[in-house]
Amino acid sequence: MDAKTLQHTTMEAHKSEDFSLSFQSSKSSREIYKLLLQLEKWWTGLYGETITGQSQKLGDEFEFLAGGGAHYTKQKLIELVPNEIVIWEVTDCNLRFVTQHTEWVGTQIYFQIEDQGSSRKVTFKHIGLTPKFECYGSCSGAWTEYMVALESKLK
Repeated sequence: MDAKTLQHTTMEAHKSEDFSLSFQSSKSSREIYKLLLQLEKWWTGLYGETITGQSQKLGDEFEFLAGGGAHYTKQKLIELVPNEIVIWEVTDCNLRFVTQHTEWVGTQIYFQIEDQGSSRKVTFKHIGLTPKFECYGSCSGAWTEYMVALESKLK
């Protein structure tokens, strides 16, 4: 078993604890996929966010800053399956509102798009963000707000 398979298997074992949300969209898989890669179109507008860098091809990196500097993360685009899957890995982090400022490092932000007849199911997971994290309550609340906003853009 190679390292990637082991990592995927390990993350699958913890999937029931990872923060996750799903919703339906009438948009095409291509439209959803394209929007997900345009971070500033869905991951801004709530907490004074700024996004710098790229997120279009494997290896692209971007930085996300929000809450007047209370939340800083750097992500790397590690997996793309056109019109189906987008995964970023958090490579750096400074969450100033919790004791362990780097608790997101190594976690993954994951989207899956599944055709379901006339609609698509969009599943979001923050793999590694589990209730054991100090930020789980506030972070899962913020993710919920972002996903509600994303869902409204994809109606």
